Formats: sequence, structure tokens, C-alpha cells
Amino acid sequence: MSFSSLGLSNKILSALLEKGYETPSPIQAQAIPAILKGQDVMAAAQTGTGKTAGFTLPILELLSRGDKVKPNEVRSLILTPTRELAAQIAENVELYSKNLNLTSTVVFGGVKINPQMMRLRQGVDVLVATPGRLLDLFNQNALKFNQLEILVLDEADRMLDMGFLRDIKKMLSLLPKQRQNLLFSATFSDDIRGLARGLVNNPIEISVTPKNSAAETVEQLVYSVDKKKKTPLLIKLIKDNNWKQVLVFMKTKHGANKLTRMLEGDGINAAAIHGNKSQGARTKALAKFKDGSINVLVATDIAARGIDIDQLPQVVNFELPNVSEDYVHRIGRTGRAGASGKAVSLVCADEIDLLNDVQHVIQQYIPREIAEGFTPVHELPESRKLRPLKAKKPKKQKKPNSRVEHRDGQRALNNNADNRPKVRKPSSKKSNSGSSQNKVRQKGQGSTNKNTKPDPYAATR
Repeated sequence: MSFSSLGLSNKILSALLEKGYETPSPIQAQAIPAILKGQDVMAAAQTGTGKTAGFTLPILELLSRGDKVKPNEVRSLILTPTRELAAQIAENVELYSKNLNLTSTVVFGGVKINPQMMRLRQGVDVLVATPGRLLDLFNQNALKFNQLEILVLDEADRMLDMGFLRDIKKMLSLLPKQRQNLLFSATFSDDIRGLARGLVNNPIEISVTPKNSAAETVEQLVYSVDKKKKTPLLIKLIKDNNWKQVLVFMKTKHGANKLTRMLEGDGINAAAIHGNKSQGARTKALAKFKDGSINVLVATDIAARGIDIDQLPQVVNFELPNVSEDYVHRIGRTGRAGASGKAVSLVCADEIDLLNDVQHVIQQYIPREIAEGFTPVHELPESRKLRPLKAKKPKKQKKPNSRVEHRDGQRALNNNADNRPKVRKPSSKKSNSGSSQNKVRQKGQGSTNKNTKPDPYAATR
């Protein structure tokens, strides 16, 4: 099968040919025809299998046949959870539409909003955005949705899980009811799947790989090591194997900064990327990592979403994730588009439960090794027996007025009064000594009995 058999125009095919793309991936082969037919789609596929082209190509094809966009209007909206992912999608849209008379732009927080407002004045056919900044722009009347035809939630499970559900529902209430809805993600947990179904209309579900499975092109390995020896072991692995480009995952922003300083202190070019970094610093670090100026990029899970590097050879889990499904996303940064890759995890005895959870999710044991000179004092316990995955019941949605926080630092739209501290109301019970006095005070007449002592607890009853 070739892209020419999927119903795409010659102008789009020409752009793909210049990029060297000839054969669609499985997710593209199934999603593109369904989207071109106008169907709502929920698609799950491993990271690196071409999900972005799976929805951007048919969107560009559909928009090229429609009317011209009006000022401040948007014809297609693509929502993503992180700035890096938004920038990556915007680059792909620009690449694929180079021969089309379509406009596109990207908006996200962490940068000045005025230039983004200026770009929206003429209207855009494709807008890629993060939820927080999108609502800011709408509230400032910088964009309208009267012409909106297609809505995309990319990394849908992560976006909902990160606390964006409230903002998404707010956006849905602002959009035209007649629209096409597309949800793309590497994984769909059962509870998120239940929530996602409420956002689409009779969707066609596409799944080209087993849920939460690891790509076969990625070689996985666990090094059993004591916690205090992780940094020396990482340095040894980088130097002994002459790793020129390695993405290292940490749980926390503080941990990412600390590890980066230690790597630099040992002569290794490294940079950290996480939510506390400015957008300029994140963009600069990623650019240096891509061009080879930086050998090691230390990232948190949230910031790493959207890092798309051709033939990234090495991923290291310095710490295993608390959410086991994130392991699939992490190692999916390597072994992309059919290329081979290697994912190494440095695991101490305290992390055996996290390792067991990861192996349960991917339904396979990860081979173990002990590096020479790093035999752990505290031996990593044996893995527990793999249990079959069980379907989970969808969790009940929180009430609309419940407080929502975004783990990536973007603000949540939450102006309801139910989050304010509750004040105890005065009791309706009457006391024989103070009832007549209170009535006099309420009428503004004051008290005429100087011998009557004020009740110090009257205001709290």
C-alpha cells in the first residue's frame, strides 16, 4: 500500500515524497481513510508509529477542499498537553501543507501572548494549542470558532489525566456541535477510555498494537544497582559506550537539575528540560540536543512529551515512573519509525514494586544485568509472577465544581465559589437572654440595658 492509494491529493503526496515517505504505517493506513470519510475516530498506537501524520494529512486534505478562513476564525483545532508536542505537530503541519493554500500556527503558554494574537487576526486553517493558552486567547476575543470543522485531542489520555478535563469541557461548550472529533494517543487506560467516549460521537476505534505494549524495535534492559551508585553507573555507561545522544528520565524537576549538574561536573554535556524551565530555555536545550551540541538531555515525563528525534538510539530510566503506563511513552522515544533503539533502566531494591508494575503493564519480564564494579549491596528482589491484565471499571467523574490542578503548571479554569472557605452561619436557635437584644441590634436601635453583658459566642452560633 502507498500514500497515493489513501485518497490524498498530489500536492500532499509531493510534500511526502520530498520527505521520503512512501509507505503509510498501520495507524496511518487505517486512520486516514476513516477521517476522510468524516468519521469520529479514537485511535491508539505506540509512540513513534506515525500518529501525527495519521490525523494531520487527512485534515489538510479536507480543509483544502473547503472555504477560506475568516479573520480570527479557526477551521481545525488540535489540542495537546505540552508545549513541545504542540511545536512538533505545528512543524509537521507546516511541512505537509507547504504546497497548499492553507495557514497554520501554534499557541502555548510560557511566551508572550501578543504575537500569538497578531497571528490569529487573519484567521488560521489549523491551530495547534495547549488548553490553558487557548482559553486565555478566547477570553481576550482573539479567536472564534464559528468556522470550526475538526477537533483533535492528541495524547488524549494524558491530557485528561493531567487535569485538563475541565478546560476541555469548557472548550467543547464553545465549539459548534456539528464537527468531526479525533482522539489519538499511545495508550488509553480504561477509565480514561470511558471519559473519552463522552467527547466523541459514535467513533470508529482503531488499535494497531496491543494496549500499553512496548515496541519490538526497542531492546530493554534493567541494571540492578544501589540508589547511591546510579549516577556513577550512568556516567560509566555514557563514557564506556560512547553514547552521543541519550535521553534520561527523572521523576522530579529538582532531580533533573541535580543530575544535570553532576553530569556536567564530570565533563558530560547535559541539559535539563522540565516544566519550571522557560519556554525559551526548553526550546534551546532541545535544539542543542538534536544537533549534537548536548549529549544528554535530562527530562521529566511531562516535558518529554513531544520530543521527536529521528533515530534516537538511547533512553535511560534513571528512576522508574510512578505511573507504569508512562514507561511505554518513555521508551517510545527510541526505536521510532522502524529504527532500533535501546532502553536501559537503573533499578534499586526500593523500586521493585515499580518494576513489577511496569512488567505487568507490558506483560513481559525485562532482562537484568549487573554492571562490573556495581554489584548492589541491597540485591534487587525477584520479580513477581506476571498476572493477566484485567479490565478496570471506569472511575466516576468528579463533580463539575471540584478543584482541578494541572501537573504541568498550566492554570486551570476554576472560578467557582465552592472552593472558597466555608463560613459558619449563625444558628437560628433563640436564647432567652439574648434574643430580644439581638432583635434590637438588627433594627439599628442599639441596647438600652447597660447591665446586659454581650454574648461573646453569639456570632458563631
